Amino acid sequence: MAALQKSVSSSLMGALATGCLLLVALWVQGGAAVPVSSYCRLDKSNFQQPYITNRTFMLAKEASLADNNTDVRLIGEKLFRGVNMSERCYVMKQVLNFTLEEVLLPQADRFQPYMQEVVPFLARLSNKLSACHFEGDDQHIKRNVQKLKDTVKKLGENGEIKAIGELDLLFMSLRNACI
Repeated sequence: MAALQKSVSSSLMGALATGCLLLVALWVQGGAAVPVSSYCRLDKSNFQQPYITNRTFMLAKEASLADNNTDVRLIGEKLFRGVNMSERCYVMKQVLNFTLEEVLLPQADRFQPYMQEVVPFLARLSNKLSACHFEGDDQHIKRNVQKLKDTVKKLGENGEIKAIGELDLLFMSLRNACI
């Protein structure tokens, strides 16, 4: 019995020592091993509501019919260039917030009735991601999101229409990155 207790005790001490070494290593790195907060997650059920999914895709389709610039894509792989998989939800949070504040709200009177249903849904997702923060150097993320913002602003109202026309891509990218 004493030998068993000694064996368990030394196993626990080994695990404790390993944990302490890991914590020290993370502390020395400034926590770089966990750059994105655990709040960068959305529940799968947010993307399994057929009605709002349909409305989001219908809004995107209606706006894409008014989009006359087929050479530019806002949401795609270049948005994630140099971004780790674990950081993608944070990127999408930034894109979602920009889309809500700078695109959807100024265009709120267009593309009805879809807009009046989709905007509150996206605002709820944004609210759920409000605690999602990046800890560390996020210049690569800021640079990628800024390129998207600059493209939308450069295109003016056509850029806003394009962003609305890509709400289906935003929806899918949020789902893929955040669940």
